[in-house]
Amino acid sequence: MANSDDEWRVGVLFSQAGITAVTESEHLAGTLLAIDEINAAGGVLGRAIKPICYDPGADNRAYRNLARQLLAENDVNVIFGCSMSASRKAVLPIIERHNGLLLYPSMYEGFEYSENVLYTGATLNQNTFALADFLLQKYGPRIFFVGADYIYPRESNRVMRDVIESKGGQVVAERYVPLIAGTDELKAIIAEILHLKPTAIFSTVIGKSAQQFYRLYDEAGIDRAEIPIASLTMAESEIRVIGPDKCSGHILAATYFQTLKNDANDRFVSAYKSRFGSDATTSVWSHPAYTQVHMFARGLEKVGSLDTQKLSAAILQEDFQSPEGRITFDNDTRHVWLRPRIGVARADGLFDVVWEAPAPARPDPYLTVTRFEEASFQA
Repeated sequence: MANSDDEWRVGVLFSQAGITAVTESEHLAGTLLAIDEINAAGGVLGRAIKPICYDPGADNRAYRNLARQLLAENDVNVIFGCSMSASRKAVLPIIERHNGLLLYPSMYEGFEYSENVLYTGATLNQNTFALADFLLQKYGPRIFFVGADYIYPRESNRVMRDVIESKGGQVVAERYVPLIAGTDELKAIIAEILHLKPTAIFSTVIGKSAQQFYRLYDEAGIDRAEIPIASLTMAESEIRVIGPDKCSGHILAATYFQTLKNDANDRFVSAYKSRFGSDATTSVWSHPAYTQVHMFARGLEKVGSLDTQKLSAAILQEDFQSPEGRITFDNDTRHVWLRPRIGVARADGLFDVVWEAPAPARPDPYLTVTRFEEASFQA
């Protein structure tokens, strides 16, 4: 069994270097903060949670090899980890072969189910549908798509195109750049935007390339109040890296923002800043990572075992008042109910939440039950 008499050993697999260093550092910070809080309160059944942390450096081969090492050599059953869909896909066969349990905290494209994974990030029906309506109603019908060339952007764009066109909008262009895009490639996108004059940009460029894209957009002098960039990923932490003055007016569709007003979020933000510095910001990257550790600990307390099947079943029954709101799992999909929200970046690098759904949306990773008009923005 993957624990000793005095500790619960878990794996932590997030990158601190490479293209997604900023966002995965937030995953790691949320994970470690939750573990610290649980251990400070006496651990789980009197035992501390012991994280075994590795940095894959945003390399999919390293993710796969380190997952194998955690499960086969480090006496671990449970892994908190991965951010990009490519890294999750890389480790999934290893997780399933060793009958481990992966808790995955990123928003993603859906279309996946595994008895060895619990998914705590948003699916496309929990962020994309409302964003499409918001852009069409507030800015106009002509949307320009730009994305990184891998699975999450392509699937997000496919769904976003369907929603926009079903509501009478038009995708004026759909362009892709490499994960690590050069300045010339990004400037070519900016030039095309200036030529086509869309009413909004939907960007699924990620990591350092996205940061550079936002800087170049600002340098081009495009009026962000008139033609904003809308994203599912560009949250508080990366805006701080880019420079808040270069990002005000841009849009994020997410289920969590630091500016949410509730007691649980006040405690989370205060603890996060105390642990990582007064300038640190919470985000949709750190929040799910933090929440899933607390849900894991509550499930573990009930079963007293890291047995994958027993532990997974217990976590699926949890009902947790998180900083984002009440979190529950959908047993059929192993994803969580989340409340869609839309934020507009402001001058201090945080977001004004300009819309939120009246209730959490059921996760629909296969888009089998959600209609395009559901979970949509209503002015």
